[in-house]
Amino acid sequence: MLQTENLTFAYAGNAPLYFPDIVCAAGEHALLLGQSGSGKTTLLHLLGGLLTPTGGSIRVGNTEISKLSGAAADRFRGQNIGIIFQKAHFVKSLNVEENLLLAQNLAGEKTDKSRIKELLTRLNVGHKIKAKTTALSQGEQQRVAIARALVNRPQIILADEPTSALDDANTEEVIQLLEEQARAVSATLLVVTHDGRLKDRFANRILLTDLTEKQ
Repeated sequence: MLQTENLTFAYAGNAPLYFPDIVCAAGEHALLLGQSGSGKTTLLHLLGGLLTPTGGSIRVGNTEISKLSGAAADRFRGQNIGIIFQKAHFVKSLNVEENLLLAQNLAGEKTDKSRIKELLTRLNVGHKIKAKTTALSQGEQQRVAIARALVNRPQIILADEPTSALDDANTEEVIQLLEEQARAVSATLLVVTHDGRLKDRFANRILLTDLTEKQ
């Protein structure tokens, strides 16, 4: 379960942002909508523990992640939260498989090469398993980033524009995979997107409007 209450955040020198309370049950899928600059990515980074809120709380299951710090926060995130960024970030000296193995190791998980191969194959990049990430196209990098986010079977899957670089066929594959993997472990799936192809697939929607006023 993912739950926020009275969540606020302020960048240095800027007015605070006030986010609506969110309650997403285990296994629930939702779309996060809002105009460009409305705070969607900021909210996603707060939910993923990458930013520390100015006020309020964020709970994943029974853990208030807004109170975790340092190694404890990193370990919890690696084990329980899968994040798909708009731009993939890889260790350039490592190949595709090694980047996913690193995600398992950093989370304290056992090495599972079969899991890595399964995800990459499902995302149509299994043939790139030994390739350097710098040799991948933008769409291939996005699919590898999705595999990395899913490799540890997280409780929460946060996807920031996961289909922006994909054609229709691969968009369908990616969304099916995200929904399938979320269902397999009863994970909460929250997708941020401007992609009109996705809007009809999600009955649950969270709309961000004017965050400069208290909700």
